[in-house]
Amino acid sequence: MGRRSLHTAEELRELIIGASTELIQQAGLGGLSAREIARRINYSPGTLYNSFENLDDLVLTIEGRLLDDLLHDLTSVPRGGNPRERVHKLANCYLAFAAQNPKLWNLLFEHHIPASRVVPDWYRQKLEALMGEVEGTLLPLSEGRDAEDVRRAARVLWAGVHGIASLSAADKLSIIAADDASVLMNDLVRNYLVGYEAQRAMAT
Repeated sequence: MGRRSLHTAEELRELIIGASTELIQQAGLGGLSAREIARRINYSPGTLYNSFENLDDLVLTIEGRLLDDLLHDLTSVPRGGNPRERVHKLANCYLAFAAQNPKLWNLLFEHHIPASRVVPDWYRQKLEALMGEVEGTLLPLSEGRDAEDVRRAARVLWAGVHGIASLSAADKLSIIAADDASVLMNDLVRNYLVGYEAQRAMAT
């Protein structure tokens, strides 16, 4: 019981996030429970709800940190130079990030927010920041296109990138293709950009 007085509210929150992240890394989202988190940090299960509204709130917090880490990696890809090359580098950065810890990565897409709950604004802002990296890199290739067209193009491309990254992280890619994930990723980006620029040329 004495341990409880040793942690501030913020310290306890970090303990919960750390233990939960480890659980997901080891067993995926299905291994996460209030009882197991509490056991690992030596607190009662009810203590979790002093820091988080519910498990969905906790999982969203972990996802938010994951998105921050991904954005950090993407923004570390040098700007300037050939925009086509930067799109390739962003896609392969995304692929490498997904491969670092597949179970934690899959959390972003396995966890479904209940229909009764609105996605928090802070979460949407993190997603928009990620897409902003792609949109900004596409802009030099987007002369004559309006902002909404570029926005949609970035999301279409990234949906394809995510598909390859997810199949690779789940070790399912070999079922449909013999090539390495990075080869498929480069093919996808190259072909998409060729079509994207050809479409612009046809419209002028």
